[in-house]
Amino acid sequence: MPLVTTTEMFRRAHEGKYGIGAFNFDNFDVMRAILRAADNLKAPVIIMVSSGAWKFMNPLYIRAFCDIAAKEFPNAEFALHLDHGKTVEICKQAVDAGFTSVMIDASALPYEENIKATKEVVEYAHARGVVVESELGAIAGIEDDVNVDDKYGCFTHPDEAVDFVKRTGIDSLAIAIGTAHGAYKFKPGTKPALRFDILDEIEAKLPGFPLVLHGASSVPQDALALVNKYGGNMPAAIGIPESMLEEACKRGVGKINVGTDLRVAFTGQLRKVEAEHPEAYELRTLFTPGLEAITALVESKIKGYLKSEGKAVI
Repeated sequence: MPLVTTTEMFRRAHEGKYGIGAFNFDNFDVMRAILRAADNLKAPVIIMVSSGAWKFMNPLYIRAFCDIAAKEFPNAEFALHLDHGKTVEICKQAVDAGFTSVMIDASALPYEENIKATKEVVEYAHARGVVVESELGAIAGIEDDVNVDDKYGCFTHPDEAVDFVKRTGIDSLAIAIGTAHGAYKFKPGTKPALRFDILDEIEAKLPGFPLVLHGASSVPQDALALVNKYGGNMPAAIGIPESMLEEACKRGVGKINVGTDLRVAFTGQLRKVEAEHPEAYELRTLFTPGLEAITALVESKIKGYLKSEGKAVI
């Protein structure tokens, strides 16, 4: 199946009240592990390249490898997405490189500057058949101190979301309702929580419009335990419970971004192989268990996000 944009994916997701898994990859082996999961399930998926991975892999190769992967995994419907493009220039480069979806992340800029940058990317991308995601609000990290003076604080304000969508013409909006990037989303002893009340307000004001959750790794504790058992040091890593992410999908979130979980799953298996087989040096021996763990994890997440009113879509 050839690469697609997210437009039709999101339309079906809204109608079915489910979400699409969006997974970061840092090399082409991980990309294939993700697509193998989607192919096994005959499911839609979004594969994402961050700005850092863009430089690491070299964009000259990315679209070409995706076209080859489309032949290897014919049952996987997938889009190629630039995640957190920090400048207008890199978003335009991704469009020209064959990405079918790009995210312009100008959320750190003042509101009007965010609108200006986003609108410029939208005009460029839409003229070339590519869809655009942007972000409002602060997707925090564990070290961020959030002082909330009102109900919304650093979260996405529903009225602002409506204005932003109308003025920019974007195709999907990343909202801030309590997720955070990385493995250390919450301080030890705190309870993960998402602001479903804010999500419901945004959905009510933008019915059917594709909403996105960034920083949505759940940090599976079995994978984390494996990392720590074999020499790792990640004891305080805490993520978003899968049950909350599945609930968010039913409430209108059409895309769930995951990156950290794949890295933790791979690293745990890699450490295990190195500890149990210190003689091993072949990359196939070292990497295969980790890649298989990624495929299994992605399958599990896809099944969860594709639940519709308690019934699996696949």
